[in-house]
Amino acid sequence: MANIKSQKKRIRTNEIARVRNKAIRSELKTLTKHVQAAVEAGDKAAASAACTRASRALDKAVAKGVIHKNQAANRKSGLQNLVNGLN
Repeated sequence: MANIKSQKKRIRTNEIARVRNKAIRSELKTLTKHVQAAVEAGDKAAASAACTRASRALDKAVAKGVIHKNQAANRKSGLQNLVNGLN
């Protein structure tokens, strides 16, 4: 355990950030699964709506520094390709 006051504070704040980031990543996975489930069901309207929600969540995760912007762009592109594959 650290003896320095500022390091003790960093340990506390890092733990708070870790828990927040874990929750956000988990939510991103859930939203991605919603898109995939809608695509498998063949429901284009639901898939499109789920893709929009997932895209917004990815953008917010980038803004908070949880994931890198290129990773978000790649994920959004992949989800959009799934939705566009429905005809």
